[in-house]
Amino acid sequence: MKLQTRPKEESEINLTSLIDVVLLLLIFFMVSTSFVREAEINLRLPEASASEITEVPTEALEITVTQAGAYLVNGRALVNSERRTLRAAIERLTGEQRNMPVYIRADANATHQAVVTAMDVAGQLGFVNVNISTVTPPDA
Repeated sequence: MKLQTRPKEESEINLTSLIDVVLLLLIFFMVSTSFVREAEINLRLPEASASEITEVPTEALEITVTQAGAYLVNGRALVNSERRTLRAAIERLTGEQRNMPVYIRADANATHQAVVTAMDVAGQLGFVNVNISTVTPPDA
């Protein structure tokens, strides 16, 4: 008895339903993702002008950032440049008074991180009037 062998048909995998499922999952994750803003600092940048020179009021808090990243609070140097030391010095100096203006003065070669840390500490303590002091160069 002679049996005939049939030619084997190539099996196909239908990818249409798989692509539909993947696209639906992609759309689901895009819609359900929430974008959270962890921290945000609101800044009002100063405008420097050569004609107007203002002095720091006596009832103000002045934070100076040196080139090495050390902090001075109202002209007094701190023991170290840690965040908690700066916070303690500001709290000791101002007490519960949070409506006074804060002036941050930084050396031109100070790191950006040191200035942002000073702004962050002032903001966390509840100061809302935080200013960045500008210095007009003598040849301007």
